[in-house]
Amino acid sequence: MHDETGMRFDHVGIATRDIGTIGVLFEDLLHAPVVHEERFEDLRIVFLKLEGGGYFELLEPVAEGTIGRYLDRHGPGIHHVALETADIDGALSRARSLGIDLVDEEPRAGAWGHDVAFLHPASTGGVLLEFVEH
Repeated sequence: MHDETGMRFDHVGIATRDIGTIGVLFEDLLHAPVVHEERFEDLRIVFLKLEGGGYFELLEPVAEGTIGRYLDRHGPGIHHVALETADIDGALSRARSLGIDLVDEEPRAGAWGHDVAFLHPASTGGVLLEFVEH
């Protein structure tokens, strides 16, 4: 696993308007089976398990919202990188102390019922980072 201060790769979020086609492609190409599906707020979400650890999280808008707007601006592709932490509050505090702008000041409910919080990409080299506490 990891210690209280470390983080490990959890998943990469991929925005798409066709979760069925891209899901089948990644299942076949990567031998990554679907292990979880849910509808969450304005999204359909599918997780594919990677053999070495972690997931591909496919995000398809089912109503107007964040992912739909992202797709309108940027097109399909990598949306965010998620890192698992055992202490999301501590991770957010550490980010604040480093001057990183937060999208989420406090953790909120995410997929699978995990607590999540996003860091603003303007403060992280253009990468939207998500902290996840299982």
